[in-house]
Amino acid sequence: MNGPHPDTKHPVEGFPQVSFIKNYCTDPNVIIGDYSYYDDPDGAEHFFESILYHFDFIGDKLIIGRYCAIARRTTFIMNGGNHALDSFSTYPFFIFGSGWESGVPAESLSAEVKDTCIGNDVWIGYDATIMPGVSIGHGSIVGAKSVVTKDFPPYSVIAGNPARLIRRRFDEDVIAELLKIAWWDWEPEKVTCNLKAIVGCDLEVLANL
Repeated sequence: MNGPHPDTKHPVEGFPQVSFIKNYCTDPNVIIGDYSYYDDPDGAEHFFESILYHFDFIGDKLIIGRYCAIARRTTFIMNGGNHALDSFSTYPFFIFGSGWESGVPAESLSAEVKDTCIGNDVWIGYDATIMPGVSIGHGSIVGAKSVVTKDFPPYSVIAGNPARLIRRRFDEDVIAELLKIAWWDWEPEKVTCNLKAIVGCDLEVLANL
């Protein structure tokens, strides 16, 4: 046995609310890694309803790594929800046309467009909100109902509104070794063979594979 196949939509028998969400994705600007799951009793397809203001003409991407656990009602607000902050008005006149076309903010006044990047093995708790262009490092935990407005490094525990760093999950030397090992990039067979070391925090075994 090498674990569930990543192309399986519902990997837990009798528990259809948990789904590997990459298998529902049809948007080329949403990139989801193998084994990342969404937990929603109303169905995994509702995950994509929670990606807001994601317009093709902007071109920003939502990138989610492998082995992520995403709880129900997690919301990703994308760059299309931003308005120009440095103009005298934040009102988007130009989108309405009818003589308002000249109200396009100068590029220097427009909000910066950045991809939203969720690392590998990230756990996002219930009803969390991820703001545009945020990067959350590998192995991080986002507390329920948090609003993440800035980047956080790998193996962070973050919570609150706005979210702040509560602590790092491990010592810096352990984090550095885990990032070097990058077990999430292994073939599924290798992950399966070494699950005891991964979940049991046996760094010596993992480092010598």
